Amino acid sequence: MVVAAAITAGFVGGYVANQPYWAYGLSGSPATPSIVKNERPLVIPKTSFAQEEAVISIVKKYSPAVVSVIVSKDVPVVERCYISPFGEDPFFKQFFGDFLVPSECQNGFKRQEVGGGTGFVISADGLIVTNKHVVADTKAEYTVLTNDEKKYPAKVLARDPLKDLAIIKIEAANLPTVVLGDSNNLEIGQTVIAIGNALGEFRNTVSMGIISGLARTIVASGGGVTEELRNIIQTDAAINPGNSGGPLLNLKGEVIGVNVAVAQGAQGVSFALPVNEVKKSINSVKAQGRIVYPYIGIRYVTLNEAIKKENNLPVSEGAWLKPSGNEAVVVKDSPAEKAGLKAGDIITEVNGEKLTSKNILSDVIQKYIIGQTINLKILRSGQTLTIPVKLEERKF
Repeated sequence: MVVAAAITAGFVGGYVANQPYWAYGLSGSPATPSIVKNERPLVIPKTSFAQEEAVISIVKKYSPAVVSVIVSKDVPVVERCYISPFGEDPFFKQFFGDFLVPSECQNGFKRQEVGGGTGFVISADGLIVTNKHVVADTKAEYTVLTNDEKKYPAKVLARDPLKDLAIIKIEAANLPTVVLGDSNNLEIGQTVIAIGNALGEFRNTVSMGIISGLARTIVASGGGVTEELRNIIQTDAAINPGNSGGPLLNLKGEVIGVNVAVAQGAQGVSFALPVNEVKKSINSVKAQGRIVYPYIGIRYVTLNEAIKKENNLPVSEGAWLKPSGNEAVVVKDSPAEKAGLKAGDIITEVNGEKLTSKNILSDVIQKYIIGQTINLKILRSGQTLTIPVKLEERKF
């Protein structure tokens, strides 16, 4: 069983342009190697060669579909100048004349690279996935640099309102693309490959590791933004500033995640968004031109044994519409209100799927589409009810 962990992390990247990087090494003299007599020649298992060949093949095939996303912006041009500390006041001017002091003055603006990240091409006509925090600045200009050194202006089609994902577009044709895999059947210990724009200057840097954990919950921050990310893949593949938005691939060459964050103060603890979450966003953009989410319009508490005992409830799993005197538990004019849900109801199943502390209501609802009707199993005053609810679009 996978246990979700709350971890504080920092977004990988938008690297910040023109910042130095450092090479870290061990201090002190190197150890003197001991001499070991080998009685037998070293035998490398054939599986090692097979894995190596697989990694090389994947990198050759899919690196051309990994791109750099460059962020540019008009920044002030600051120059040294001399000004009067008294301004144009004639009273002081009669005593001090043209007394001037050095200062800094703005002399217009210039377009400058201020950061960037990574993305990967999902359609030959230029649709690209990256992280939302890479393209978060609505006043910036974005450029995509492909593996063959071509530059394209990029347009942000959609920024996901809930997940750290964005879809951007360049005008191109016959681009190499990645293959999107399935993140529902991942295994801890599975080998993965990360490709990205490390530190903003080492394009298509490749690192390899394993899946270290699944279903993580982290709080990621960076650039003034803090966001809770759920159901995240943990990996020990090296992820660096600038890698944000790059693909995490399996040994079939399929993208199974989007690199997003690293744990602060740790080594070998990195995170990626599951690719199945990305597929929903891609399909939403293709169908509706934006990323949309279904909702039913309730405020609820995810139950556990402690909450059950404290409130004398009949069950320890489900979504409890906990009565509150401060705000409405069922949102006015929402699908839930139209369906007749009430404060005090406990939702235990959605279309026969049980709700638990690991399989919460909000995640289950995201499996369905706007306009679809779902059946909620409800406990109300000792009775079990089935209530159909038609999903509507969540407004942000």
